[in-house]
Amino acid sequence: MDRTLHFRSLHYAGQGPGPRLVVTGAVHGNETAGTRGIERVLAQLDSGELAIVNGSVTFVPVVNPLAYARGQRAGDRNLNRNLFPKAAPRDFEDRVANWLCPLLAAHDVLLDLHSFLSPGEPFVMVGPRDNDGPLEPFRREQEERALARVLGVRRFVDGWLRTYGAGVQRRLRDDSQLETVLRYGVGTTEFMRTTGGYALTLECGQHDDPQAPDVAYRAILNTLAHLGLVDAPRPEPIPREQMELLSMSEVHDKRDDGDTFSRPWTSFDRVRQGEEIGRRADGTPVLAAADAVMLFPDSAAGAGSEWYYLARENSDF
Repeated sequence: MDRTLHFRSLHYAGQGPGPRLVVTGAVHGNETAGTRGIERVLAQLDSGELAIVNGSVTFVPVVNPLAYARGQRAGDRNLNRNLFPKAAPRDFEDRVANWLCPLLAAHDVLLDLHSFLSPGEPFVMVGPRDNDGPLEPFRREQEERALARVLGVRRFVDGWLRTYGAGVQRRLRDDSQLETVLRYGVGTTEFMRTTGGYALTLECGQHDDPQAPDVAYRAILNTLAHLGLVDAPRPEPIPREQMELLSMSEVHDKRDDGDTFSRPWTSFDRVRQGEEIGRRADGTPVLAAADAVMLFPDSAAGAGSEWYYLARENSDF
């Protein structure tokens, strides 16, 4: 662990009242679109081209400096899992969490900027409906989804923690472990919601897509305008008829390292009922039970972990 690495945030406060926004990049060190987008906005703020007039905004261009320095997804582990403060930090990401979690809790809104491995268009991950349930209680659905509609993307996905939790519950033999393991599914946005705030994960495009930093930059400006932090017109929400709405519905595990996909799937590929998705190590075909959309296929997943997710179209936003 490199003890010389430090954590850096930049805070701008306006003279008028308003919400407290935090914008983060490089939670995963090889996802730099958000970092580049943040740097572009910082240059405009520091030159006077852009000004925060109400509320405040904190920028964290690089959340995980170890992973960023290495140019890889993680330092010691995936920061965007089990994101809670630790009394006895065991790895670098625990130390990040001990700095990051209080910072998130001091804000009202989080825009977390990411990118992804496979080719594809940007999309935003939104949180749950308002609810009082034990898994992810929430009370700011309308504000969160209103912000999602002005980020500049047309594709929206919900249901992450619910679907992840169902997979955990299925693979656990001892239900007493459930709460502990479910904590592993908590990342930046899920933690932010536990503090009473709301949060969005914007996947800006493929890691090396030259347009991805522009997606991040536009989303930041739209967020600042939508929240009234800058003196700019409020962006118009994307029309409902142009939105693609998906809900994650099921997760399938890799049971054996010999399980293989039948084709090189990428996120948002359409899957037809009865279509072969892959083969188990013993040759048993894995077939789609219904029409669905592929999400987060991971051919390199280890046995006993998530192999791929499926989502269903959902017109209710």
